[in-house]
Amino acid sequence: MLKKLLTQSFLQRAISGIVLVVIIAFMLITGGNVLLAFLGAISIIGVRELYRIWNIDKSPLGIIGYLGVAVYYVMLYFELTDYWLMLVLFMVVAVMATYVFSFPKYKADAVMAVIFGFFYVAVMLSCVYRIRQLNDGIYLVWMVFLCSWISDTCAYLVGVTMGKHKFVPNLSPKKTIEGVIGGIVGSVLLGAVYGLILKNCTTAFENPIPVCMIIGGIGALVSMIGDLAASAIKRNYDIKDYGRLIPGHGGILDRFDSVIFVAPIIYYLCDFIM
Repeated sequence: MLKKLLTQSFLQRAISGIVLVVIIAFMLITGGNVLLAFLGAISIIGVRELYRIWNIDKSPLGIIGYLGVAVYYVMLYFELTDYWLMLVLFMVVAVMATYVFSFPKYKADAVMAVIFGFFYVAVMLSCVYRIRQLNDGIYLVWMVFLCSWISDTCAYLVGVTMGKHKFVPNLSPKKTIEGVIGGIVGSVLLGAVYGLILKNCTTAFENPIPVCMIIGGIGALVSMIGDLAASAIKRNYDIKDYGRLIPGHGGILDRFDSVIFVAPIIYYLCDFIM
């Protein structure tokens, strides 16, 4: 019975994972407003998953956060990102006004979570769109997901077969130092292969192979930090998953936790190198 249950769970996870990859691939290939709208939608869902931890997902504080995310993506659409700091200032004033005039209804950590969620989910995830908008971004944007998901797969395989030394046992008992090294090495090697492909597709980098290897290594390391950071928040508040949107995987934050960290790093690396 247990074996049957595990098989069903694995199949559910595999099928939903394939569907998710197909959707992501379509969005990245299409780009433009379609990708922007998709990222805006999952950002609001992700922010709501985070706000649920502090029980502000249906409160006035949560509404301020959702409106902030929506306005931010509208600003991206109209290319008004130079004014995003003004948006943050308005959000801070609105949040603090709500905190003051409803005192002592909300705790200080819940108030700060509004702005944190806006940055952590919406702003960082929007860098996927910003990479796609770069010259040859249709090729570069794949590096975000290759670094995030392939390094995770390599780390898992190496960890299961060779892992002996725990990496952060208090946070993630199954993660090993060998797995971390395997994930980084796997991502670097994949970067070399992808750089070889880019050599014939784009002129974004003068030497794409070493550049993609560097991006792959840094991306893999940051990806693991993103994964562990999301796990730390869950452990602090004793929750298993952020949501149930993706069968077998959890919520948006469970599946995109590493992507959220990797996207801004790769965006600024690409922007700087180019």
